[in-house]
Amino acid sequence: MLNLVRSIAFNALFYLNTVLWLILGLPTFFLPYRATVWIAKSWGRVNLVLLRVAGIDYELRGCEKIPAGPLIVASKHQSAWETFALLPLFDNPLFIVKRELMWIPVFGWLMRKGRMVPVDRSAGSQALIAMTERARIELADGRQLIIFPEGTRRPAGAEPRYKYGVAHLYAAEGVPCLPVALNSGLFWPRRSLRLRPGTVIVEFLDPIAPGLDKDAFFGRLQSVIEEATARLLAEGNTS
Repeated sequence: MLNLVRSIAFNALFYLNTVLWLILGLPTFFLPYRATVWIAKSWGRVNLVLLRVAGIDYELRGCEKIPAGPLIVASKHQSAWETFALLPLFDNPLFIVKRELMWIPVFGWLMRKGRMVPVDRSAGSQALIAMTERARIELADGRQLIIFPEGTRRPAGAEPRYKYGVAHLYAAEGVPCLPVALNSGLFWPRRSLRLRPGTVIVEFLDPIAPGLDKDAFFGRLQSVIEEATARLLAEGNTS
């Protein structure tokens, strides 16, 4: 019962906090895009503090492995947690997002202002071409491009379903790729408002330098993320 009460309290605070930062973000429409990125990172930081209401903390491992400059960040995606918690960890981050998110009033407008990269999933190969071209522009500006290679949230422990788009992006852009493993789904399951107390562990793995063959990269990326994620899930289940 206590966990349910704490979960309800966090969710109320989370949505109130989101509305507050959306309002604070409105003036950034008239400022350089990095002002909007700062708003997004600040929103993420406050959410991490608010999660303590639900008994959830976090631990970062391998931060020293994060390269400076332009970067593709390929992260496991189990929860809403990583959609905001990864933002403060990078200098000038952006996400690859579903095009439909850009249509949400204020929230979507701010995503557009922050130069997030939209993907039209109905456009097939043309979507991949457009995504790659936009990503190249942002990476040339020294940004860190966060992508979820499975395309959507997957339950903790579910069979992986990586999409090949991340390999095309890696081959086309010529920048390092930073694999990220985590176990957030144990504590904030997908499509659930009920949270479980514990510590989310995020592990930054060894960067993959540019230049690998697409298939070699794709196999290596999935292997290292899944191996580390399985270890973190086992650790979280015993804590």
